[in-house]
Amino acid sequence: MDRTGRPDGGAPADPATEAFVAHRNLLFTIAYELLGSAADAEDVLQETWLRWAGVDLGTVRDRRAYLVRITTRQALSRLRALGRRKESYVGPWLPEPLLTSPDVAEDVELADSVSMAMLLVLETLAPTERAVFVLREVFDLAYDEIAEAVGKSPAGVRQIAHRARVHVAARRPRGTVSPSETRAALEAFRRAVETGDVQGLLDVLAPEVVLLGDGGGVRQAVLRPVTGADKVARLLVGGLGRAAGAVSLRPAHVNGHPALVFRLDGALDTVVSVRVDDGLITGLYAVRNPEKLSRMGQETALRR
Repeated sequence: MDRTGRPDGGAPADPATEAFVAHRNLLFTIAYELLGSAADAEDVLQETWLRWAGVDLGTVRDRRAYLVRITTRQALSRLRALGRRKESYVGPWLPEPLLTSPDVAEDVELADSVSMAMLLVLETLAPTERAVFVLREVFDLAYDEIAEAVGKSPAGVRQIAHRARVHVAARRPRGTVSPSETRAALEAFRRAVETGDVQGLLDVLAPEVVLLGDGGGVRQAVLRPVTGADKVARLLVGGLGRAAGAVSLRPAHVNGHPALVFRLDGALDTVVSVRVDDGLITGLYAVRNPEKLSRMGQETALRR
């Protein structure tokens, strides 16, 4: 199956293929929000297609709901397996960054739900809680639809949704931050890093800022969270000063928000996303694992 969802990429589409292609971006977005991994989300879509291709469409009243149900079930199964893989992961595990078009940011709720900061909050939920929260709060599915997708009663889903909302509310970013505010913080951060200006970094980093790095054991990265503006600033300036090559930092839209792409001698090295609260950077998320940077070559379409 090619990335359009068609089995061979060229044959005339049958009704099953047409329905799958029509909802593919939605299904990918659901799978990605449940997994935080584009590679695993693509695998879920492959599994969804295989099951969908064998369904008698005459028995399906709502094709979109049916596809969402298959995707959710497959993603939940993979999420539980992914949890076991994360236990042996070297260093912090960060979601896979996606290069996204500026229009994703225009849907504020969607952009918030796929931000690196929010995906990390979702990581703290149990698999079923995560699925219920995403399907209800992001995609606005009815409780009975969610119940069919996760194998619970509608009443049970309501309880899970309430519990998940309380959990997320206590951990999510404190308020909506405009793209311009994030860009301003990132620009100040970029200038300070490029010039080795420690004080400039201290001015834009919140005192309690946390830096997480994901090298996956393949690339050098911090193995534990680094907390505190002074420690983070000196680590960044010192690390960049030791870089073996020409370093460039360029802005990009990543997961619906402004971010920075670090290149070393022109080659993609690191994607840095941020969490901004009250104009200051409170979270820095640096992904260096090459296996997680494959979606930075072209924009990924995300839909609700």
